[in-house]
This record gives sequence, C-alpha cells and structure tokens, in this order.
Amino acid sequence: MIRVMIVEDEPLIAEAHRAYIERVPGFSVHTVVHDGSGAIRTVAAASGSDVPIDLVLLDIGLPDASGLDVAAALSAIRPSPDVIAVTSARDLEIVRTAVTRGVALYLLKPFTFAAFRDKLERYREFRDALPADGNALSQYDIDRAISALRTFDERAVSPKGVAPQTLDNVSNCIRVAEGPMTAAEVAAAVGVSRVTAWRYLERLADAGVLARHTEYGRAGRPKIRYTIR
Repeated sequence: MIRVMIVEDEPLIAEAHRAYIERVPGFSVHTVVHDGSGAIRTVAAASGSDVPIDLVLLDIGLPDASGLDVAAALSAIRPSPDVIAVTSARDLEIVRTAVTRGVALYLLKPFTFAAFRDKLERYREFRDALPADGNALSQYDIDRAISALRTFDERAVSPKGVAPQTLDNVSNCIRVAEGPMTAAEVAAAVGVSRVTAWRYLERLADAGVLARHTEYGRAGRPKIRYTIR
C-alpha cells in the first residue's frame, strides 16, 4: 500500500483529494495537512517510524510557504517521499523549478478523476519498475522507471489554437480506455464535438503519442481508432 499525505489549505478540496485517493487501489491516505510547515514536520516524524510517507500530493499555493520550497525541504528528508505537485500554474519557469526541487509529476487544476487516477497509476508503475535492491540499478531499470512517469502532454506539442485542458482531457480519455477509441467515442466521453476530438487525436498521433488503427468495412469510409503507443 502506497501511503499518501495530502497538503492542501482548502479543507473541501483536501477531502475531495482524499475521496479520489481512496478510489484508487493500492493507495491509502496517511494524513492531511493544510500548510507547508505542517507537511515538513509530518514527513520528518514519519520518516523515523516503520511507516514513512511514500507520496505527497502537494498544493503549490500554500498560505505559509511556496509549495516549491516545501518540495525542496521534503527532498532533504531521508527517506524522502516523492511529490506530485497540484496547481493551476502553467508557467514554464514554475514547471522547471518544480522539476529541480524533486517534483515527480505535475497535476494541473482543474482535473477529472480520470486524470487524477492516471497520475497515481503512473507513479505506481514508476515504483514497480524499480527493483527492490535500489543499489543495483541498471540502465534498463532507470529508463523503464522514468518512462512510466512520462505523460501525453510532456510529449505532445501545444501550439496556439490548442487548449491545454482539452488536450489533457482527450489524452487522458485514451489513456484510461479499455480499448481503441474512435473520434466520435472520445467526443462523447470528453464532451466536445467529433471534429474537435478528431483534431486533438490527430495532433497526439502526429506527435507519436497515439497509434492509429484503420478498420476497413464493406462500405463507406474506413474507421480510425486510436490507442496509446
């Protein structure tokens, strides 16, 4: 069981995060704190016990400190937890700073449960990819683990005319799908027009994120379905 600490100053949002975590198998909520100093104290105390905190769901906008500074402080604790940053900030400099301060994944607000679950499942894949003996990592082990953390939006280009949230929603829809999906099916799931869904799917496919599968029927145009590569 992966133990998660929620760091969020808004109680209602914190409880929503708790409810989301409890819906994802393999994860449990260790504790909830509402400021940066409380987060650092809680992780430090847990690190000296038999049940250290594995993962911190960290809001960047805290009342007493920058979440980025808190992430840096957490990385100095041994054993240090991994961090998923939760923020509405899309500034490139903030993203770069988050990476340098130990943030493993970046979850943009607002997000759906599917997007939230996707991040947790990728984190679990990252942990599972690492061997139990952390002192014997091979290049294959490292590449496999890092690959598990990569998300659609990190590999897809987002130029003018592309709404990042819609791109996230479309990519996450394909990510959690049980099988290949058509543009019409994605449109219905995400709540956009078929043409819009098709445009974003094609952009993700051109970026090498998705694979196209063409089905030829007896009559009419061939049907294209999309899956993750």
